[in-house]
Amino acid sequence: MIARICGTLTHKSVSHLVVDVNGVGYRVFVPLSTFYELPETGQVVTLHVHTHVKEDGINLFGFLRQEEREIFQVMISASGIGPRLAMNILSGVTAADFVAAVTRGDLGRLTRIPGVGRKTGERIILELKDKIHKIMPPEGRGEAREAGPTKDDLIEDALSALTNLGYKSGPARIAVDETLASLEGIPTLDLLLKGALRRLAG
Repeated sequence: MIARICGTLTHKSVSHLVVDVNGVGYRVFVPLSTFYELPETGQVVTLHVHTHVKEDGINLFGFLRQEEREIFQVMISASGIGPRLAMNILSGVTAADFVAAVTRGDLGRLTRIPGVGRKTGERIILELKDKIHKIMPPEGRGEAREAGPTKDDLIEDALSALTNLGYKSGPARIAVDETLASLEGIPTLDLLLKGALRRLAG
């Protein structure tokens, strides 16, 4: 099962992406929340992935944030909520707002999402209310968004991207460490990768 993909973004549209990993292009369906934050084509992207297996094929659903993938997986555990509807929901509401609406039992907020009628909204509240707070407690949502990825997360993602691009782990680690030490202010994955790639290119 594919849980994460890191590679070069070769195509993007509002419905799906193509990510090239060592010459293999993976089609990944994404919600609008992920689409709007994607880098330009030709750049490296890392996605948290849910692999959905069915009789006529295997589909990949990707998210920039792990919390969105977890909420997606909780959604599709509800009866009548398939992957397409879950993606549509996450395209119409933020993960934090969805959790808040379910926790409060706010049926009006849910039914304002395109594709979610009253019966579906009631079923979401009934079946997910006790599940969803376990993965994203309301009191921790603000802190989680403000904290962002840790330095270790950035290093791990950068190393994963570089090794997927064909670089050996040893030189990649040295390039990432040297780049991190040279950066001023708060490091980002984009800056870390660009600096490491320049060093690896000599």
